[in-house]
Amino acid sequence: MRSEFTGVGTALVTPFQTGGGLDEAGVRRLARRQIDAGVHFLVPCGTTGESPTLSPAERRRVVEIAVDEAKGRALVLAGAGGYDTREVAHAAAEMQKAGANGILSVTPYYNKPTPEGLYQHYRAIADATSLPIIVYNVPGRTGCNVDAATLARLATIPTVVGVKEASGNMTQMAEVCKAVPESFIVLSGDDALTLPLMAIGGRGIISVASNEVPAEMVQMVEAAERGDFATARRWHAKLMPVMQINFIESNPGPVKFGMAAMGLCAEQYRLPMVPPRQASKDRILAVLREFGLPREALGWSLFSFNLGVEIGQLVVVLAVASLLTAIRRRSDVMGTRVAVAGSVVVIAAGTYWFVQRVFFPVGV
Repeated sequence: MRSEFTGVGTALVTPFQTGGGLDEAGVRRLARRQIDAGVHFLVPCGTTGESPTLSPAERRRVVEIAVDEAKGRALVLAGAGGYDTREVAHAAAEMQKAGANGILSVTPYYNKPTPEGLYQHYRAIADATSLPIIVYNVPGRTGCNVDAATLARLATIPTVVGVKEASGNMTQMAEVCKAVPESFIVLSGDDALTLPLMAIGGRGIISVASNEVPAEMVQMVEAAERGDFATARRWHAKLMPVMQINFIESNPGPVKFGMAAMGLCAEQYRLPMVPPRQASKDRILAVLREFGLPREALGWSLFSFNLGVEIGQLVVVLAVASLLTAIRRRSDVMGTRVAVAGSVVVIAAGTYWFVQRVFFPVGV
């Protein structure tokens, strides 16, 4: 039986509507896609999900939707982090009320707490919730590094059960694996370092790339878990371009654009996040094409959307012409039939346009 929070967890992007509001239907759709692809746990409201720009009510709603979609098929590790310990503890308690199975908590950023400050910070979060806690160490973003000795001490807190290690330092990762108890879960926070970390004791990945390629990331990680590193290496080599292109600019800009190009969500961000530069978009699309992702990645969604609109406009003209002919020739049964048929086609084309526009918006 799989241990909790091992394997592949997807750091879910948060889809927004064109006007900037939370796209609840999109959240549900993306969560379901991940679960159907075999991902082992969902990670909503992390920094890939633009959580600093979400209101407390929005964060709770995103988690509630993820929990509802998971329905026992996958775990939900909800993000709750920041530099104000009281607020983070409160947020963790709220995530528990929303139904989350665990908490992913990034280290305080900017204020650079000492090892003692880090210990007291996570101790306070543990006091606020009975859920298991995964520490998120990403010093390149926070300016705060959790070294092996500090993690070993944090592991003495009963509900601190693991770390998402995104230091990018393989030596430190090896030291962490050696320093913590065997039951302590060490997860990669860098897609490209997942396989190397698993070779020295890591238990999986909290992934950005699995937003786009969930089933493929599962294949790689599960092969490594079986000890089939030859297969895992083949998947790693295939996935590397996707893993790397997602960080051509600040995350989650590239991955959200890639998903929009695949027809999975709208390319909508909240400031200060903005769309990638055009040169970056071109490179992202080239990688998606090379990987052989669905034809939506080649701009098919945009093409089909525009084609649907053009056909709809053409049919409207033809239907109106047929209707006018029928009116002039009331006795012309064929003209009436043509008008009716044209009206049916107009309705069908309009429905197609509506579905494309509302449910499959594209930002390419």
